[in-house]
This record gives sequence, structure tokens and C-alpha cells, in this order.
Amino acid sequence: MSIAEAPHPAAPDAPPRHDWTREEVRALFDLPFPELMFRAQSVHRAHFAPGEVQISTLLSIKTGGCPEDCAYCPQSAAYDTSVRADKLMPLDAVLAEARAARDAGASRFCMGAAWRSPKDRELEQVCAMVEGVKALGLETCATLGMLTAAQARRLKAVGLDYYNHNLDSSPEYYEKIITTRTYQDRLETLAHVRAAGIHVCCGGIVGMGETREDRVGMIATLASLPAHPESVPINMLVRVAGTPLAEKPRLDPIEFVRTIAVARITMPRSVVRLSAGREDMSEETQALCFLAGANSIFYGPKLLTTPNPERSRDAALMDRLDLSPMAPI
Repeated sequence: MSIAEAPHPAAPDAPPRHDWTREEVRALFDLPFPELMFRAQSVHRAHFAPGEVQISTLLSIKTGGCPEDCAYCPQSAAYDTSVRADKLMPLDAVLAEARAARDAGASRFCMGAAWRSPKDRELEQVCAMVEGVKALGLETCATLGMLTAAQARRLKAVGLDYYNHNLDSSPEYYEKIITTRTYQDRLETLAHVRAAGIHVCCGGIVGMGETREDRVGMIATLASLPAHPESVPINMLVRVAGTPLAEKPRLDPIEFVRTIAVARITMPRSVVRLSAGREDMSEETQALCFLAGANSIFYGPKLLTTPNPERSRDAALMDRLDLSPMAPI
């Protein structure tokens, strides 16, 4: 497909497409950078206020000791990293963190646990956390590993707003970074979450040594789900000593911006989150990501176990770029 034949954004009132082909997504990646940015910004402005950014805070409520072997993750028990295995945080401590996040400007509070999948007893403890966080006036999100249909319904019953479960990469590259669960396992959890009526948060990680074709495959898969994820986090790999990906070369920042832009065009009504890896990004790269259609970030000094910019640094950048916090959706 030539550049001239690359698909143009649909009219603002047209329903989102769910039949994106790899050829079409590849053609978007291959657009000249100014044209790609123009198209992405046009789509963004058709569906969102261009100066608003959704603010979330992510807390690790159960850290380390995970039996999965995700090659990027310092919480895996398979790797020798500085992350130690801790027990599930007590309810009062989680609510104190949520209250602080709310007071700092977050509208959504995300809770992550390093589990392959939660046991029912553990799930009940998380349900109490969800109820407590919602009582503070925050949107709630959880990432707990794989869920059964019954577990997804239980989380919905206590009011969980979002569930995060990333596809991580393309179907082809996935098996090079994870062997303890399949791509289909992830799709099944997403289906359980969607069937339960919980909003889906699902994206991936780039900079893991994948090719552009793998980034094409990841975006094409996300954009072809029966319903687009309401939130699409695009993570830049945080290279952690002791993990198999610690020595991977850094992804070119412009290629990262292209990935953000293609996600925005193909999933026009989704909130696209500029997620992990911002600690090592220049302010100029982050600014380009916002121009490419990113409209969500994590606020706070840590994302689970990896560094994130301090709130004051983010607030200063948002002020310089004339960005303001988005109200809860």
C-alpha cells in the first residue's frame, strides 16, 4: 500500500473501525512524520479536548514473587533483581495512598498485584480496596493477572471501573518474552472483563527488541478487538538489571511517537496513555507524544517498582505545555 493509499481518519461521528488490517496499520507507520502527526492530531481533536490529560496513580499493592517469566518484569521470581516479595498491603495503607493521590490531582487510582491470577480470598481483599477507593471519589482500576469470568463479575459487583491486562506485543513476538501464559490466555481475560461490564485498559510495551512489524501487529490486534479498550497504555521498556531485556538498545524516540500516533488514529475514542518509561524521556519527546494524541499519564514517583517523574516535575511540564487535568470520564 502506497503512502497516498494510507487510510484517512473517518468522520468524527462515524463509528470506530474494528477491522484494521496489518497492511493499513503499516501504511500509517510509514507516513511522513508531519502527515502522521497531522492526522493523529486531527483525530484527537475530533474526540477530546486537546489540552486535557487524564491523571492516574498506580500503586503496587502486592509486590514481587510473581511466578510468570515476563522478560521485562523485575517482579518475576525467575530473575535476580532488587525487588523483594512482599505480602498484600493492608486496606488502611492502600486507602491512605489513594487519598494522597486524589489530593495531588489524580482522578483514577490503579492497584497492581504481582500474581499469575488471584485466589478468591485475595480477590475479596482487593474488592474491599476497590470499595474504599471509590468511596474517596476516585475511579478505580486493577491489574491482578488472569481472571475467570466469575472473578470479573465479582469485581464489577463492587464497582471496579477499569481492569488492566496488556497484550504486551504482537502475537508473533509475544512468545519471545513470555512462556508462562499464552496470548490467548490474555485475550480470554479481556473477554471476561468486557463481558462483566468493566472498562478495559489494554496496551503494550515497545523497545523490547521487537521490529516495527511487531508494533504494527500489536496495534492491529488492539484496534481489531470487538470493542476498543477505553484506555490504551503505550509503555516504553524500562530496562532493569537482572531481567533478560536489561541490555536491549533504546528505541528511537520518534519511532515511539509514531506508535502513539498510530494508536490514536486506529482507536480514536480511546484514552491513549503515555505510560512507563517517561523517567528517561526528554520533555520534548513527551510533548511530541501529547501532540500525537496521548492524553493520559501516571502521576507519582513510582510505577509499581520502576521510577516515574516526580509530581512536581510533571506539573511543571503540563504548565509549560498548557495542559490541564481531565475530569473523570
